[in-house]
Amino acid sequence: MSAAPLGVAEELPEADRLGDYPHPRHTETLYGQEEAEARFLAAFNSGRLPHAWLITGPRGIGKATLAWRIARFLISQPLDDGGGLFGEPDKPETLAVDPNHPVARRITAGSEGNLMLLRRKWVEKPAPARFKTVIDVESTRELKRFFAYSAAEKARRVVLIDSVDEMNASAANAVLKVLEEPPENTVLLLISHAPASLLPTIRSRCQILPCASLSEASLTAALRGAGAEPPEDPVQRAALSALSEGSVATALQLIDDEGLTLYAALVALFRDLPRLDRPATLALAAKCSGRDAADRFRLTVRLIDTLLARTARTGALGPPAPEAAPGEAALLARLAPDTTRARAWAELAATLGARARAGAAVNLDAPALITDICLKISDAAASMRL
Repeated sequence: MSAAPLGVAEELPEADRLGDYPHPRHTETLYGQEEAEARFLAAFNSGRLPHAWLITGPRGIGKATLAWRIARFLISQPLDDGGGLFGEPDKPETLAVDPNHPVARRITAGSEGNLMLLRRKWVEKPAPARFKTVIDVESTRELKRFFAYSAAEKARRVVLIDSVDEMNASAANAVLKVLEEPPENTVLLLISHAPASLLPTIRSRCQILPCASLSEASLTAALRGAGAEPPEDPVQRAALSALSEGSVATALQLIDDEGLTLYAALVALFRDLPRLDRPATLALAAKCSGRDAADRFRLTVRLIDTLLARTARTGALGPPAPEAAPGEAALLARLAPDTTRARAWAELAATLGARARAGAAVNLDAPALITDICLKISDAAASMRL
């Protein structure tokens, strides 16, 4: 029997794709992860390649792009058959695969039979159409069918899970069984944004491959590679890098939703804490109303959380550089002049973040929720006698 195809349906929404930007399997160039790539290549060339890799790091820094790059490389590399008549082949110096290579072309088309992709599924029934909230055990049953087929062309097989954080308990246990008894010539690539939340037994059976947040230069190059245009102004580019914390996914959202302007508005709103400009607060909250403002609401909550986190870090480490908005450094230094206040702001950030998630889960009025968060920040500043 031949291998079961990957079967990516281009016309359906994909849970591991950000908006209208290219899917990671279509991204040929990897930015800022040279060290992670070198570590994997060294393991491959050592002849002792681990059967499972846990690719870790913050969201949006290229983990999925690296995983797809590794998958193309592994499937395109011939299996070791003992050297043959002409001795061992030269060891590869890069994970790059020619886009015209048959494996690369099949992966791009979603028809590579030696690759299995696990991710949250898109379901249309019962209505409304939506993504499943988790990778469930039903999805992991596809692994058994995948392994039941013989590998095509005597090649390695690769299982890519994006992301392993989204598996429910039953799915995690099913994957754990595969990790404990991996099929021959199979490599599992598990992408994780929060590895500490995984089963310890899953982590212990994987080789950890950490990925780093991108530098400003790598972030700018990656954004252009994705078809986005970073700000021309170097000050704004630096601000974008600071707010996104080196994440391409976050930077793309900030660009699309005018996040730099919104963050500057938040800094201006909180400039005179504990005094709060009520009309400005209500105007900020009003922009989060309506069905079409869900993204604006999520971004506002995220940037408030970012502002509080940067405030807490200022109390512990000093003002961040560069500023992410005009007047930010002075504001943060005033709000968190010492570690005591830094701790208080960190605790408030955790409380408000949980409150926002709970409110969104039960569809509380978004403007009211934003207004309440701003008032609680004002109350906190007053209690600290700022």
